[in-house]
Amino acid sequence: MRPVSFTVQRRSFLAGAAALAAAGTTIAGRAVAAPPRRFGHGKFQIDVFSDGFITLPDTVIAPDADAAEKADIIRRLGGREGAADIPVNIPLIRTGEALILVDTGSGDKFQATAGRLRDNLLAAGIAPESVTHVVLTHAHPDHAGGILRPDGTLTFPNAAYHVAAAEWDFWVEEDPAARYPGLSGFVPGARRDLGAIGGRLVRLRDGDELVSGIRVLDTPGHTPGHISLELAGDDGLLITGDAITNVVASFEHPRWRFGFDTDQEQGIATRSRLIERAAAEKLRMLGYHWTSPGFAIAERHGAAYRCVALS
Repeated sequence: MRPVSFTVQRRSFLAGAAALAAAGTTIAGRAVAAPPRRFGHGKFQIDVFSDGFITLPDTVIAPDADAAEKADIIRRLGGREGAADIPVNIPLIRTGEALILVDTGSGDKFQATAGRLRDNLLAAGIAPESVTHVVLTHAHPDHAGGILRPDGTLTFPNAAYHVAAAEWDFWVEEDPAARYPGLSGFVPGARRDLGAIGGRLVRLRDGDELVSGIRVLDTPGHTPGHISLELAGDDGLLITGDAITNVVASFEHPRWRFGFDTDQEQGIATRSRLIERAAAEKLRMLGYHWTSPGFAIAERHGAAYRCVALS
């Protein structure tokens, strides 16, 4: 992959249009699926599929920004009226006999503009039954809502489901809303989705190897058990999930809060640490909600960073 002449400082881009294109379009009333973007990394083949997009307000994207800063961020994300359409990028990793999906998208459990993953997989000739591993970075609805189909059956019926032990315990064994009242709306869905995979669960911890060359990184804050993945080979690759959420605010202002982080201070510490490491080691990264297809590097820019897309 090579850097593209895109940084959020130097060029505004239409994220809404890009998100629509990634989600697929409609021609003569017929839905046309979005093709995946394919990348090689060491021994891995990575296809990045779109689940569509979700719309977030500026109060979630950058709650610490003042009014002028919020307006500038939304403009540069191609948004309007205090909100922006945010892509959803889902990697499917092939290595040996393993077919590894990282997160499941929203299914029919979140915003209507998301939930396109299964259709996009089928359009690319990939049967959901062929997925051998599903890794959940965390149990928010836009990441785990696609576990179940509308009829209540598993979307990926033959997969083992890999979840951080801390994430499972937080949602299933504890009372999340008692610790964090703002999560009350997410708790029933997380328990529904995680409960459906109890018999296929593999509990992960920091440093575990999912398969040879894919290591689990503990990246808490967005949720208590949020994980990222590090892939060996080439210059290194981090699949960051929601530890780094936005191509503008997260890089240029890594110490700003993100509205959906469960533990704001821990989220800031994790985000700052990941971006600093990626910039210092020149690691490639894949972000769940970054401009499609989500591959980028971090570069130092003044006292902070900038996100440079890779194609």
